Amino acid sequence: MNEPSHHVVVVGAGFGGLEFTRALVGAPVRITMIDKRNHHLFQPLLYQVATTALATSEVAWPIRHLLRKRKDVTTLLATVNGVDRAGKRVLLEDGGAVAYETLLLATGARHAYFGHDEWEPFAPGLKTLEDATTIRRRILLAFELAERETDPAKRQALLTLAIVGGGPTGVELAGTIVELAHVTLRREFRNIDTRQTRVVLIEAGDRILPNFAPKLSDYAKKALERLGVTVELGRPVTRCDAEGVVFGETHLPARTILWAAGVAASPAAEWLGAAADRAGRVLVEPDLTVPGSPEIFVIGDAAHALRPDGRMVPGVAPAAKQQGWHVAATIKARLVGDATPRPFRYKHDGDLATIGKRAAAIDFGWIKLTGWPAWWLWGLAHIYFLIGFRNRLAVSLSWLWIYVTGQRSARLITQGDDDKS
Repeated sequence: MNEPSHHVVVVGAGFGGLEFTRALVGAPVRITMIDKRNHHLFQPLLYQVATTALATSEVAWPIRHLLRKRKDVTTLLATVNGVDRAGKRVLLEDGGAVAYETLLLATGARHAYFGHDEWEPFAPGLKTLEDATTIRRRILLAFELAERETDPAKRQALLTLAIVGGGPTGVELAGTIVELAHVTLRREFRNIDTRQTRVVLIEAGDRILPNFAPKLSDYAKKALERLGVTVELGRPVTRCDAEGVVFGETHLPARTILWAAGVAASPAAEWLGAAADRAGRVLVEPDLTVPGSPEIFVIGDAAHALRPDGRMVPGVAPAAKQQGWHVAATIKARLVGDATPRPFRYKHDGDLATIGKRAAAIDFGWIKLTGWPAWWLWGLAHIYFLIGFRNRLAVSLSWLWIYVTGQRSARLITQGDDDKS
């Protein structure tokens, strides 16, 4: 049997790229998967790595292992820095190139600082495993430094953590950090009372979880405040530095600042020389192709795709997976001679956010849940979407242990830029 000649190149092994590759199983194509990291990351639980609840290996899996049974897939560890549309080549940072007949860009997003990139050293975002371990290091080092600090004002600044952005990531970080400080660590220090830790969630808008129904946003705010989080609304951040954060007219001395406020797309639009929105997402056609290049598709956080009502498809994992399946179906149709454009139709499955270990908010549109039942449903949904029985079991046991004892096992401070001693 002749080897399939149609060559598909996928850049990015996130939710969209991996789902696309899975959906092409059995199709008469050769696939080359390119990613600058060797692992697929389950990003919805990344904040739990940052807050010591889970280990890195529980939320990430080697790409080669995931695709080991797919003889039609070649995996390359490489960094893409351009696309030659005329020559149909993906350009690599090391000077190499990979030719394609069909190209899928599923390159995700990075955090954005609204024109203030100088804030990044003081307020790291959370998109990669490296981000998560950096944040974990900074949080744990803050307590260690506070234990040795004799100046009350400096000690309080060390015990103050500011989180910028009131979306699901910010809300989940705030609730978990409070529990880490108030429960897990409270008997482990001698010179400080970790229950004096102050966590401040800063949101420029008039409510947190703005994509949820207003009553769920209100519930989440009250649930965070019951845990001990201070929620500040309606005042955008105007400065971040080593001394703290300024929002509105208020200066908050905080040695640890975490950024959960904005995202920018990967450089896919720059690689293509294509039109993009303000966040850098490629303005794609209804069938997710790049204008003028029907052989190039862009999905996930890298794409600005519209629903029939004119709203943008959200940058969430379910949307990326649906887009991956859609593009795979389009390619299969093309291979049998059907080149009819296939507009993408997004089905919104709902919004979920957890608030500590006993509360959550879930908005399915037709039903809205809060509290303990929502927390259990949130947990079951995330365990279901993890890859492999071993990881489902490991995460389930970690959560059960935290739920019963309040203790978190992944509290290692690893060497990094914040630890030069």
